[in-house]
Amino acid sequence: MSPRTPRDTVLLLTHSGDYFTVERVAEALARRGARPFRLNTDLFPEELRISSGLGNRGTDYTVEAGGERLRAVEVRAVWARKLWMPRLDERLDEQLRAMCARESVAALEGFLDGLHDALWVNQPAREREAENKLLQLRLASEVGLRIPRTLVTNDPARAQKFYKELGGSMVAKLLRPLSVSMNDAPFFVYTNEVTARDLEDAETLRHCPMVFQERVPKERELRVAYVGGELFTGAIDAAASARGATDWRRAEVGEVSWEHSEVPREVADALDALMTRLGLAYGAVDLIQTPSGEHVFLEVNPGGEWGMLERDLGLLISEAIADVLLGLAPHR
Repeated sequence: MSPRTPRDTVLLLTHSGDYFTVERVAEALARRGARPFRLNTDLFPEELRISSGLGNRGTDYTVEAGGERLRAVEVRAVWARKLWMPRLDERLDEQLRAMCARESVAALEGFLDGLHDALWVNQPAREREAENKLLQLRLASEVGLRIPRTLVTNDPARAQKFYKELGGSMVAKLLRPLSVSMNDAPFFVYTNEVTARDLEDAETLRHCPMVFQERVPKERELRVAYVGGELFTGAIDAAASARGATDWRRAEVGEVSWEHSEVPREVADALDALMTRLGLAYGAVDLIQTPSGEHVFLEVNPGGEWGMLERDLGLLISEAIADVLLGLAPHR
């Protein structure tokens, strides 16, 4: 009988365009004696080999990437940083490519199911559920956080009525993020201010529902990286940039910068309660701090970015993620 394989590996699920954050977590894991194994999910099936074997006598799940081989029994924990669609040969017939993509996604999901007894950050099922922005807002209100008045609709008349109710102070955004990593995605839709003229041709809503919210006055915008109960907070003065006043991500390089910040104890406790109810060990929370000092919850992205907070402010978020993955006490 072969010797028992030690479960010392942490699987890092990401994509080939990801950098900095995944590298920092890998380094933190290695310093703690764990073996980080990066799996770029977009390279499956063209450049990765995955096999899932099952029978009444047991299972054998394996993956080969970059010349390394990993068995599921070696995996102690999984950081579900990013899951990406397969990158397939463009020369394949369009229908065949679509079928291969579906089968690849199903095969990858099956392989990941073989890691069901590992510790996950975050559990895929809980993360998918938590991505529901209306669920987030409902739970946030229930735990005591202030939320903006919100309407999701594909009804032009209802959108126009909501605009009038808000006195014309309204923004629009998507239900799901399109970002890839710390840099902008090739296609990105920002939060935008809505004007009366925008709603004159609101019939386009019939093609795609939109999120409409009251425009909350801003003193600063906050990004809070929640890691296993710890909060790492950065703030940005979006008003310093005309382009970034509605969405800080639209600001030009050098116009705005991150600074250290904290949230009041009652807000921190409410965020912890929210994340517990969502079942998330990690999430990137967006808040607005109003001129009066009130904090307004916007959303939590279960796979949201935190690299800029560690890079610019020295916050040890990668260390905290490594600790959570290894079941260690929070890093202080």
